Amino acid sequence: MPSPSQAADFGRAWLRRARPSLGTIVEISVKDRRSDSQLHAALDAAFADIERVHALMSFQAPNSELSRLNRAAAVGPQQVDPHTYAVFQAGLRMAALSGGAFNPCVAPRLEEWGLLPRFEAPVDFANSWRDIALLSDGRIRYLRPVRVDLGGIAKGYAVDLAVRSLRRSGIENIVVNAGGDLRVAGPESHDVRLRHPSAPLTSAHAVALRNAALATSAGYFSRRASLTGEVSALVNPRDGTPYLSAHSISVRAENCMTADALTKVVLFAPPAIAETVLDEFNAEAYVI
Repeated sequence: MPSPSQAADFGRAWLRRARPSLGTIVEISVKDRRSDSQLHAALDAAFADIERVHALMSFQAPNSELSRLNRAAAVGPQQVDPHTYAVFQAGLRMAALSGGAFNPCVAPRLEEWGLLPRFEAPVDFANSWRDIALLSDGRIRYLRPVRVDLGGIAKGYAVDLAVRSLRRSGIENIVVNAGGDLRVAGPESHDVRLRHPSAPLTSAHAVALRNAALATSAGYFSRRASLTGEVSALVNPRDGTPYLSAHSISVRAENCMTADALTKVVLFAPPAIAETVLDEFNAEAYVI
């Protein structure tokens, strides 16, 4: 995952705060002429938006809205929060455009590998993203037992919500970084250093971001041994195998939700499809 360049040092005028959320550390940096108390109030509101996404869409939390869907949506339609509905909409659109290279239904495989907690509800391993029905009244129905994990898109959505909140507060310069899924807003450009996949504690390339987002997918921090062999948190939806390549994929896009999802498209779609989907969102990929 990328991290903001330490050499860039945003300077004393920047106010930074960090909290654990979304299964990682979320850091928000802002710079504006407002007082510290006004900036802290704006940061509190942005972190509240991030926490709302976590509460709604966490696979691990048994009382999240996503967990309720995974338990009950195959039995009958479930009313959901507009944020949850929006992420499902974006995820299914990305799945359709990419021919399933982005697939929010790989959770059962991650459960098998011990990378997600075991879920008690039954699941049909022949399910696909096409078995998720979005109804016009804000409800979601699973057409067969499906297990959805939004980890490949919801973190980017949370970053975008935080940026939107800070912009509404009138903040001029913003950087939101959720474990390497990040977005920059404002007139300043920031260097983001991409990790070297074979030596992830070192950087391999710098990308300048200005009013844009960047997300990375790679297996270097999630690879581990399991009963079935070496696995990672990235699942190839075509055959259910773990992604174990030494490459990392970073995508720059207008918003972080799109960048987050597109990294999986570049990883798993045929090159011609990946290029078409990148063009659809005016995005670009970096393969290291």
